[in-house]
Amino acid sequence: MYCRTCGKAIAENAEICVNFASSNLQFASGNTNLSLLTKQTITEYAGFWRRLVAFIIDSFLLYIAGSIIFGKFFLPLIFFKKLFPFGLNKFFFSYIVLGWVYYALMESSVKQATLGKMVLGIIVTDLEGKRISFARATGRHFAKIISGIILYIGFIMAGFTDKKQALHDIIADSLVVKRYK
Repeated sequence: MYCRTCGKAIAENAEICVNFASSNLQFASGNTNLSLLTKQTITEYAGFWRRLVAFIIDSFLLYIAGSIIFGKFFLPLIFFKKLFPFGLNKFFFSYIVLGWVYYALMESSVKQATLGKMVLGIIVTDLEGKRISFARATGRHFAKIISGIILYIGFIMAGFTDKKQALHDIIADSLVVKRYK
């Protein structure tokens, strides 16, 4: 079992990491509902700009990984047909699959974040602060298509909603929050 706030391994019956509790919460004795206290204490939503920078980092990493996996670096548009005799559709489809697997696996993992999000100290959770499932991460990823349909308004929403949720977060019942160490 892992702490939802710092990602460290914790005892099976523990509700929260001891290191986190001692440094960030006033320790309460007895049968206190730590999940409620934790939710109220640690929730700081990740804003639009932090999320945008994480996206840029992830996009760059996916481009590099895709270029290595698919065998070509820095593909100029002029030479697409020459470099890809099997067709552009397969090339772009491969990048779609790579992006889906990357985002869904990373955001549903114990780390709850892609590499870009890890660099910026943000994680993806459900509305209760718990890790999302692979299915929910998949839905969240493909809901980004809806977020981008009309001038990326669905993404821009993250700068204006109370919980800083983009449209795909609202659809997937998820949040992007700052991780506390």
